[in-house]
Amino acid sequence: MPTDRPYLPPATQPVRAVVWAIHLALPLLGLWLLLAEPKANLEWHHNPSHFWMILAVAGLNVTLGLIVSEASRRRQDARLFLVSMVFLTSAGFFFLHGLATPQVILPTGSLGFDVGQQVGLSLAAGFACASALPLGEKAAAAVLDAQHVIRGALFGFLILWGLASLLPGLTPLSQPPLTVFHEALVWGSVPGVILYGVAAVMMYLLHRKRPAAMLISLITAYALLGEAMIAGMSQQNWRLSWWLWHVLLSLAFVFVGYSAYLQFRREGTSAGLFDSVTLSATVARIRADYDRALEELVEHVRRGEPLAAARLAGKFDLTESQAAVLDRAGEALANERRLSERLAALVDVSARTRVGLPETELLASSLERVRQAYGDVRIGLVAHGRVDIGSREYVFEGFTPVARDNLVAYPLTVKGKLAGALEVPVGRTSQDEALAATLAGQLSISLENARLYHELETLFRQYMSPDVAKALLADPAQAELGGQMKQLTALFADLKGFTTFSERVTPGEIVEMLNRYHTAAVPCILGNGGTIVQFVGDALLALFNAPATQNDHAAAACRAALAMQAAAGAIAAESRGGEVEWPTFRVGVNTGPALVGNIGSPELRGFNAMGDCVNVAARLQGVAEPGTVVIGGTTLSQLGRDATTQPLGKLELKGKEERVDAYVLLAMT
Repeated sequence: MPTDRPYLPPATQPVRAVVWAIHLALPLLGLWLLLAEPKANLEWHHNPSHFWMILAVAGLNVTLGLIVSEASRRRQDARLFLVSMVFLTSAGFFFLHGLATPQVILPTGSLGFDVGQQVGLSLAAGFACASALPLGEKAAAAVLDAQHVIRGALFGFLILWGLASLLPGLTPLSQPPLTVFHEALVWGSVPGVILYGVAAVMMYLLHRKRPAAMLISLITAYALLGEAMIAGMSQQNWRLSWWLWHVLLSLAFVFVGYSAYLQFRREGTSAGLFDSVTLSATVARIRADYDRALEELVEHVRRGEPLAAARLAGKFDLTESQAAVLDRAGEALANERRLSERLAALVDVSARTRVGLPETELLASSLERVRQAYGDVRIGLVAHGRVDIGSREYVFEGFTPVARDNLVAYPLTVKGKLAGALEVPVGRTSQDEALAATLAGQLSISLENARLYHELETLFRQYMSPDVAKALLADPAQAELGGQMKQLTALFADLKGFTTFSERVTPGEIVEMLNRYHTAAVPCILGNGGTIVQFVGDALLALFNAPATQNDHAAAACRAALAMQAAAGAIAAESRGGEVEWPTFRVGVNTGPALVGNIGSPELRGFNAMGDCVNVAARLQGVAEPGTVVIGGTTLSQLGRDATTQPLGKLELKGKEERVDAYVLLAMT
């Protein structure tokens, strides 16, 4: 749930903040107790312990200073340079303070021994405070430009200080300390304490914006260094308070070193140990580098190419193990992406397998999609008993895949017979092989469906209306016996004089004549949305608005009837002058309700329509003159002014008790 409370990083949550404050306050509390109770502030004078402790901490400081300095060089960051100067300054004066230990070089204590570390901590405080400042672009560039000068000045000062404090009798620094310098030392240490306090606070504010363990360690180190300066003001040499001062100095840098070690163990490299300490501009630049690396990684994975982890390892200082892990991860991601793409291609091929799609179009569209995922994929179909793809002939034994020239061919089958082959590049994994085999199986199904549908469509178109065929393919339940009442228009046509014609010609001539007439008539009916129900000798029955719905079925039937007569008239005109004149179509059209459905038996059935509407159409056809179209009154009522007719009056039709209005249809507008 959203909340108005500010986010507190783990290291600054209330409970941990209290523990942290106690951790920093305890040394000061101990110092106060030692100074407040002189009896508890015991003296322990052991020169070797002091010397080796100081040298060990100085060595740690040098190591930290060099690591941070290298990070500064690699990242070109001014803040890291200033942090490195804190460590190097402290290390230098630590080392000189250790050398000034009595009985190492000088026989007794000296002024340099007493004040050297306070001077070094004061110089380091200046670098610490500068490192916590939010340096702008120009200021950061100026610091980096002057870094060699700054280092040179520091090393020069250290050399001069060492000569002055370690060569006997050269300067007051190598002489025993004066008793009057204590107050000056106290006041001289105050600015350094303040600078450490400011640096710690500013680093804490940075940590609030950018939580990081290394920032916490620097904050703690700066605070402990400030406390060490406070402890050093007492100058009660060799007493517990004096040793506490040295312990605080040691803890400050051990804390940073230990944090760096933990981060190194966690990340396996020192490349990014101090990235969290850098300036905001450096952080933005590092993130941009990582973003570019991520884009490169994604692009390699997208294209299924090697990651070039060695180059990335050099760019981001990855270890050999990390580079190897990156390589394996990239390979796994590439394999996963390739698997996803091939699965998607398989699904697309399945989706493209639509009933009615021609075989060539099906294979072309499938290949186009599959090549996006599988590469150079080819298909060869059986021709003259052979399967050839390019110059390669494939012979399959038991439908087992055949490998050749880094290619694998999988058989395509139709009805258990070899129909072709799918050729794909050799897969890298067993999953690739399984997917290729599945793809071949899916293409076999698609090819078989395309060929079966082509056969069925050809069969259906030859023996029944396309509308009926489509309806049955879409809903096989429509083939069940039964029907429904529906308003429709029936068109009935036959050939006047067919019997006489049949008696005078050969059967072959009869078939030729019928085929020519029907070839001309059928397109007229289908073109106007009609459904041819049956051919009976020279007659045919067509329905409009069944099974396909038509809003203007009466007008469509009339237009089909007139077109039939025009086409048939042209054929009849060609036959005039021959030995036997061809018969002529007469057409009856009527509109009304009829029972439409499948009629017959479970073994043999046919689509038909029954009812008075169809019977009247047949009777109207019977009274029509050759070459004319007679329509019923119900049909005319739906035509309106679009039809030109000639009334025949009320006719008595066989099987009808009431007379029926009839009209000769002359034209349609």
